[in-house]
Amino acid sequence: MPGRGLMEGMELPHHEDVSPGSGSLPPRAWYAASDAPTLPLDGTWRFRLSPTADAADESFAADGFDARAWEGIAVPGHWVLQGHGTPHYTNQLYPFPVDPPRVPTENPTGDHLRTFDLPADWPSDGGATLRFDGVESCARVWLNGTPLGDFKGSRLPHEFAVGPLLRPEGNVLAVRVHQWSSGSYLEDQDQWWLPGIFRGVTLLHRPEGCAGDYFVHASYDHRAGTGTLRVDSDVPGRVTVPELGVDAATGETVAVPVRPWTAETPRLYDAVLATSGERVPLRVGFRTVAVEDGVIKVNGRRILFRGVNRHEFHPDTGRAVDLHTMRTDLLLMKRHNINAVRTSHYPPHPAFLDLCNELGLWVIDECDLETHGFTVQQWRGNPADDDRWTPALLDRAARTVERDKNHASVIVWSLGNECGTGRGLTAMAEWIRARDPDRLVHYEGDRSCADTDLYSRMYADHAEVERIGRGTDAGGPDSRRQLPFILCEYAHAMGNGPGGLGEYQRLFETYAHLQGGFVWEWIDHGLTHPAYDYAYGGDFGEQPHDGNFVCDGLLFPDRTPSPGLIEYKKVIEPVRIEGEGREGTLRITNLHDFADLSHLAFTWSYEVAGEGVADGVLPVPATGPGEHAEVKLPPAPTRGSGAETQWTVRAVLADDTPWAQRGHVVAWAQLPVETGTVLPVPGGTPPVRDGGRITLGPASFDAHGTLLSLGDLPIRDLRLDVWRAPTDNDNGMPWRPEPSLATRWRKVGLDRMRHRLDAVELGDGSLTVRTRVAPAASDLGLSTEYRWQSDGSRLLLTVRVTPEGEWPVPLPRLGIRFGLPGAHGRVRWFGGGPGEAYPDTRAASLLGVWESDVAALQTPYVRPQENGARPDIRWAELGGLRIDTDHAPWLTARPWTTEQLDAAAHRPDLTPGDTLWVNLDVGQHGIGTQSCGPGVLPPYELHAAPSSLSCVFSLTTP
Repeated sequence: MPGRGLMEGMELPHHEDVSPGSGSLPPRAWYAASDAPTLPLDGTWRFRLSPTADAADESFAADGFDARAWEGIAVPGHWVLQGHGTPHYTNQLYPFPVDPPRVPTENPTGDHLRTFDLPADWPSDGGATLRFDGVESCARVWLNGTPLGDFKGSRLPHEFAVGPLLRPEGNVLAVRVHQWSSGSYLEDQDQWWLPGIFRGVTLLHRPEGCAGDYFVHASYDHRAGTGTLRVDSDVPGRVTVPELGVDAATGETVAVPVRPWTAETPRLYDAVLATSGERVPLRVGFRTVAVEDGVIKVNGRRILFRGVNRHEFHPDTGRAVDLHTMRTDLLLMKRHNINAVRTSHYPPHPAFLDLCNELGLWVIDECDLETHGFTVQQWRGNPADDDRWTPALLDRAARTVERDKNHASVIVWSLGNECGTGRGLTAMAEWIRARDPDRLVHYEGDRSCADTDLYSRMYADHAEVERIGRGTDAGGPDSRRQLPFILCEYAHAMGNGPGGLGEYQRLFETYAHLQGGFVWEWIDHGLTHPAYDYAYGGDFGEQPHDGNFVCDGLLFPDRTPSPGLIEYKKVIEPVRIEGEGREGTLRITNLHDFADLSHLAFTWSYEVAGEGVADGVLPVPATGPGEHAEVKLPPAPTRGSGAETQWTVRAVLADDTPWAQRGHVVAWAQLPVETGTVLPVPGGTPPVRDGGRITLGPASFDAHGTLLSLGDLPIRDLRLDVWRAPTDNDNGMPWRPEPSLATRWRKVGLDRMRHRLDAVELGDGSLTVRTRVAPAASDLGLSTEYRWQSDGSRLLLTVRVTPEGEWPVPLPRLGIRFGLPGAHGRVRWFGGGPGEAYPDTRAASLLGVWESDVAALQTPYVRPQENGARPDIRWAELGGLRIDTDHAPWLTARPWTTEQLDAAAHRPDLTPGDTLWVNLDVGQHGIGTQSCGPGVLPPYELHAAPSSLSCVFSLTTP
């Protein structure tokens, strides 16, 4: 019950009232510009912070108040990122007592003042509107001492009529913003709580006869190839589309031949809505969205979402995101084959949707609504099922739909996120369908799908998704099995990962009504911090908090792509290139939903031992969407060389596009021809014992058979290694009842293995060292044999491992670790690259010869963890040592130990030492996505089993 502690009959203050506010104009369509003047009010405002909602009186809003002693603050912006208080991160929990609609007395309240003059050419006729595009979480507004009203709905626009209040000079705009309000109960959205005026404030002239609200209806008939256009407008006028020869009255329907809008072919037509007082530019995209036979279709064709969830975020400015950053996000998405965005969990800045229209992305536009924290009370008191809150929910739905309804990119409305179920959501769905029947309605939280047009889930594992695809999933009404299905969140991109992407994608491509998903999420929300590099939950002393769960994106906070984004690009590439390298035949499948392959050029290169020896252009027909072509490669330039050879075929942009330049790689494949020869085995040189030392060719060992040096190169602590610094996915979800994989590893003792020497045996041509590697307090063990041989200049190591006992957990890794002098320098290798890869995240690993410095081999996850492995190593050169192997192990090289990596909480905790620590792993456990999803799939689990690794060590040539 709202206000349980409130005396009956007591009136709540405006910030605790359940109403959406007062004084605002009705919501309407947003547009960036018209020929009517506007005055942006962004910039430096005067600011005062009070600890409570009533600590400071409202005299600051009075005309003539002197605020010169106040500090300055940037608007748009958040005061907690400008030296006034601190941010607070929670995923689910409310950071205040749950007693809706009441909030704590300790309620930081920011008073903002902005003085402005009207431009000299500001028209004297007509009215004016003051627009706020985003304020968290509740604002009260005055202009020139006159109260305008108050509002909630942080990520939604609010407008006030202010024409009669304006004066040519010295206008004073006063805004009081409360961090906490009844609206906060509706905005529990897994992000930083960041109060302030974080989107623009604008004064708009509203001339007589100006365009009010308008609704562009632009559908497409794929059978006839015609578009149908009707623009409904509050104020009558005319609509012109010069390119199409359209000149029609508002409300009139016209049909003309057009090219349709899709995310792949985002064709827009420039138009103008002209009323007697205003001309508004329009960009019209013709497209039709429908569900047919249980499949979402646009313009008559099934679509497949290759999507991401996107919060608005910048590491310096929080949710105050500028146009350049928005464009950067979308360019990165397009360049990584992403075709869809779910605007989690609120409408983005409307300019972002303009860019989606222009560049081409499908959008699920989500309402500014989440009440996730009520799960702690088993949804008791949930506003989504309380009639008193329904007006606030409907207000949020209306402000979302009315603002964004004229964007062609928006094809689905989402009621919100993680709000349970209830009458308020049903009311929202009914209102949206009545207002806009031409789009679909989404909401994940209702498994009955009573209020939705599609079935949506979060983090369903592969097996369940396949059952849904087959129509054999249990539970729910039969009608749900007739709906299209999406994973609105999947593949939790927290830290190293996500794994298992390819297996999901194969399911999406196999079953027609599995229509893809949206990776959680786009960017790590690490806030710039002088001590931590990037801060996450708890770094500001806030309680409660959810730690680094806020860093779960495909981009690092500085918008550098993570290995997860590179992997996702490869998995979702819209062209599949398959074939047999020896035969020289290719099958090229076009996985686009609409575009043929005419916008792509295909190239080939032929590599010997990882180095290109020839390249050329591959003619490929303009294959249609969903079709394939058989293509022949040219004759192989070399055969029978004994070296490893392969083809690499790439699909690249044939011409510049708005989102990437000509030559940008869209898809690729590598096709092996010859696998190469087996390495020669050094041998023939006997080991010699001399006191406490053993020599074998160029190598020196101590009496226990521990390698000390190779020639003049010292080598430290070469031994079997099974431990890795747990990834976020290894650490799992703290709210799950079962222990995480990392917890189980530590319980077994894999982080504190002990090494026992059993024998040192000198043979005629080898040195054999037998050990047992085992955790304390356990009878489990790994019987390990190191066999060393030399031909006088090189050193061959063969490691054989035999498990003892019944191992209850998979191993993190299995291989050897050793140290080389110096923590810096270059690393060169023939194997997978250029970035890291693990068993279930290796689709994007490209076989070749790569070079990097040691620092660049480290993947800079915000919370340090296992990273940087390069797979399929044939040879590597680092720290003066060359390693050759035919076992294709993983290579990791770090300027710190695994133990130091494990202990670090932030990047600056890691300081390079004087040793380069090298791991060669015959096996690595997979990554999975269990930080908020399914674990590692069985094929990628590393179980204790008899294993071996061979490698040849030699000194590099200076």
